[in-house]
Amino acid sequence: MASQTSPFDLDKCARPNILALQPYRCARDDYKDDGTNILLDANENAYGPSLALDGQGKLLRSSRSAAEAGQDKDLDIDLLGLNRYPDPHQPELKQLFCNLRNKKVHTHHDITPANLFLGVGSDEVIDALIRCFCRPGVDKILTCPPTYGMYAVSAQVNDIEIVHVPLNVSDNFSLRPAAIASALSQDSTIKLVYICTPGNPTASLISKSSIEQILAHPTWNGIVVLDEAYIDFSPPGSSLAEWVAEFPNLVVMQTLSKAFGLAGIRLGAAFTSPPIARLLNALKAPYNISSPAAALATAALSPRSLAVMQHNRAQILLQRDRLLRELPEVAGIGRSIGGQDSNFLLVEILSAPRDAGGVPDNTVALKVYQRLAETRGVVVRFRGKEAGCLGCLRITVGTEQEVDRLLAELWPVLAEAMAEASASV
Repeated sequence: MASQTSPFDLDKCARPNILALQPYRCARDDYKDDGTNILLDANENAYGPSLALDGQGKLLRSSRSAAEAGQDKDLDIDLLGLNRYPDPHQPELKQLFCNLRNKKVHTHHDITPANLFLGVGSDEVIDALIRCFCRPGVDKILTCPPTYGMYAVSAQVNDIEIVHVPLNVSDNFSLRPAAIASALSQDSTIKLVYICTPGNPTASLISKSSIEQILAHPTWNGIVVLDEAYIDFSPPGSSLAEWVAEFPNLVVMQTLSKAFGLAGIRLGAAFTSPPIARLLNALKAPYNISSPAAALATAALSPRSLAVMQHNRAQILLQRDRLLRELPEVAGIGRSIGGQDSNFLLVEILSAPRDAGGVPDNTVALKVYQRLAETRGVVVRFRGKEAGCLGCLRITVGTEQEVDRLLAELWPVLAEAMAEASASV
């Protein structure tokens, strides 16, 4: 058969913005989990899923009285029913999210399932908001670096330009509401403002008053999006989820991946006004939340599992405080910059010990990151290329044993990297 030249040309067929796409990268793109590594890179809950489990990892059965009272539900995954599509609306699960966040701290109103959109992790919510409100090649979003990388990835996928208003590095990575308001006044094509609170990688909680200044903008027609992925590690009452009852253009995103220890089920939520929730629910895939994911999420939001979450949270905060005390004792560790409102810390790696005049150094930090993973089996995250994060590693708070291992391995690795830096001068 005579060879034919195909008319297909991928570079001309694919969208230019997709051909140029820089995908989201994580430490595990470079360092896979082989079952022995200490994984302190992805801000997962090291104490495991927030489910009421026995010593063998099996779910405890709820008491008959609790089940009859509707307080606790046993995990109910109907394996024989997996040939059927799941509930496309998930009203019971949405009500449990409402029960979790109706605290009457920021409003006197109750939020209801009409205020909810559920997605496959917060990432689906991020993308759905851009698709809902931004016209490709025309509209823009505003972000505040350093911040979560998926805002930029979703913007590029959807051919949306990003306006950057960096956080105030000199003030604990606080928001700059006046600068944001100025950008919104000058550019009506900005439709979404993404604010990560507590920030990633900064771990700083954004003040409610700063957010309110943006919501009070007199002329801007757009949406304020708060990403509260880490909110349950912040002081009680910090979540502004219920505040959506007060503003028609506020969206608060949350996830079960962090404090709830359920990163594997990929379930996120958006709290917002009913009109926005209706739009998001209209554009989603028809059965986006699987039956197993919904069943696990329902179990996680029961009173007994919530108690597990609070217990695990307390253990994480103890280890976070320990790291804040003990990391500065390691020669070559600088400041813990940013906040203390999450399950991770942003830590400076220096070119030399502080008393020898060491300064934050990306070369040393990158070596420490690589060698911890490659030779010591401890995976953290290098963040030194982000705004205001020179020489920084982001370290997830692990279990007591994982923190022991991190501290033990960090001393020699950092000493070696600093010695090499000194020898190269």
